[in-house]
Amino acid sequence: MSADELWDLVDRDGVALGRTHRRGDGAVPTGTFHVIAATCAHRPDGRVLLTFRSARKAYPLSWEFPAGSALAGETSVEAAARELREETGLTPPIEGFGFVGRFVEESALVDIYAVALDDEPLLDLDPVEIADSEWATLAQVEARHRAGEFAAPWGPRLDELWTSIRPAIAS
Repeated sequence: MSADELWDLVDRDGVALGRTHRRGDGAVPTGTFHVIAATCAHRPDGRVLLTFRSARKAYPLSWEFPAGSALAGETSVEAAARELREETGLTPPIEGFGFVGRFVEESALVDIYAVALDDEPLLDLDPVEIADSEWATLAQVEARHRAGEFAAPWGPRLDELWTSIRPAIAS
């Protein structure tokens, strides 16, 4: 994450508006959105990667799927792959990322992807972003969600999209 990040502004349908917004320059203009991309990376045994946010980040010390904002000129799936690489060191081929669904927030379109990994992928966590990680079963993900252990924005996202995420991970 950089203070100089530029995001493409898009409409509610994800169509680029030909304008950008600099992270940290206040809210995006009303009626516009930026894209956030998240990845549910899973192993053949069905366990999914959860990351535990660093104490230095917003929503500190809470669980989430690796995610971040798409940079100007970057597609949603490219952002998902980049964020997964930056936060965890994982580099699955971009062709393996399957779109699961989109959650619309007040100023962001949150695109969720699933990607299958090899049996024992080696993680290289970014300590600025991530304090810890775990390979969770789907039941453990659901239990953490019910217990309110996910970063606050993930509550509504999982409420709406879990029925789409679950089969994408289990397949």
